[in-house]
Amino acid sequence: MRSLVKPLTDLEKNPTAEAEALLEPPKLSIRPIDSPASFRTQAYQALKAAITSVNVYAHPQEIRLDERQLSHDLGVSRTPIREAMTLLEQEGFVRTVPRRGVFVVRKTKAEIIEIIHVWAALESMAARLITRNASDAEIATLRRLFEEFHGTAPDGGQMDEYSDANIAFHQAIIGLSKSKLIAGMTENLFIHVRAIRQVTIRQRDRARRSIVDHMKIIEALERRDTELAERLTREHTLGLAAHVEKYCDFLS
Repeated sequence: MRSLVKPLTDLEKNPTAEAEALLEPPKLSIRPIDSPASFRTQAYQALKAAITSVNVYAHPQEIRLDERQLSHDLGVSRTPIREAMTLLEQEGFVRTVPRRGVFVVRKTKAEIIEIIHVWAALESMAARLITRNASDAEIATLRRLFEEFHGTAPDGGQMDEYSDANIAFHQAIIGLSKSKLIAGMTENLFIHVRAIRQVTIRQRDRARRSIVDHMKIIEALERRDTELAERLTREHTLGLAAHVEKYCDFLS
């Protein structure tokens, strides 16, 4: 007869492990390189994908990149790792601190606000272009992102799902514009905008206000109301900048 007793997890056996885990900064999810292409290129792509997928503001500690560990995780020597990190530093993803190592870049509060202002300008122009370049079917995909929430604020158990939908919505606005230039200009900003949105969406009823804004933007896009879609998108993102300015002192 199969036992109905569920074995204890490691955290249940050692309850202090969970508390200790919270003190550690998030770790990058690295996949081994198995391509015969340039190891430097492959290492660069793998590290960039890992960096852009982690929330660099979810923990007060900085994320340090360990060459030896990365070499082991990627299955390559340390030389292409160093070359990849040099490229990432040139792009502003990492920074080298003498005698301490290489860290994933975290922006200051002022820098984040500036990034959001730039994003607002680019995303609002993207919304403008959607009214001219996107098909009805493509615009309809935006509404489907929020179907499970029925146009209302998510409850506490759906915040992760809504946060993902929120990020996907803003990515889709950029993508549906079909502007390669806007897509390229926002690429290196996205790691910071995504991370800040993930943190702030749980604060001060922002999820409820967010979905209301999204529905209004989608309706303007569906009506091909170029000026309104551009204005609503810009105001929505500038609202994030105002929230960061007022409430996100942890970035200082």
